[in-house]
Amino acid sequence: MQGPHDLSPVYTAGEPLKEAAGVVVLLHGRGSNAGDILGLSRAFMDMKLAFVAPQAAGNVWYPQRFIAPREMNEPDLSSALMKVKRIVDGLVGSGIPTERIVIAGFSQGACLASEFVASNPARYAGLIAFTGGLIGPLGSDLHHDGDLAGTPALFLCGDPDPHIPFVRVEESVEELKRMGAEVSLHRYPGKPHNVSAEELEQARILLQKVFSQNSTN
Repeated sequence: MQGPHDLSPVYTAGEPLKEAAGVVVLLHGRGSNAGDILGLSRAFMDMKLAFVAPQAAGNVWYPQRFIAPREMNEPDLSSALMKVKRIVDGLVGSGIPTERIVIAGFSQGACLASEFVASNPARYAGLIAFTGGLIGPLGSDLHHDGDLAGTPALFLCGDPDPHIPFVRVEESVEELKRMGAEVSLHRYPGKPHNVSAEELEQARILLQKVFSQNSTN
């Protein structure tokens, strides 16, 4: 049975896969598009990375808030997670291991990125959640099985944020730490619902660190 996002396109930027030091999968926010989130790649074009950005059907990965009862976001949520999995599996099949793949997103895309990494645990090059966290109602059990094996994870969020309760960001940090990720949390009091220059700089620090390590291994 075909999912809502199965036939949506996937766009790329940056280096060809065979020449890239690593790959960053970028997941756009609600109402946005792949071209918009690919614009973030301009901040990292000197790093010899490939960027891959899928497009959500109707510009929305799932219809309700990320803290709504999970069934209210189906089948879109499962289709979105499968869309990311197919991309990652395709990269691995092309010879790029998860250790060279970063999953990143903004807002709804950050929630999807976080949930994907927790639901498909492996040693990734990194997770970057620009204003987002794990998916599920407030007060629900966020437990996920598996080992993230030291995956570097970066959570960045304004507080307060009109769409993302900061307590959920904190809960997500704790769950990924429990799963074995090395997590950094950056709280920005009063920051608008956007990706700031300071957040991009924090992302650059993570990318430089993980891919310089990869190049010497």
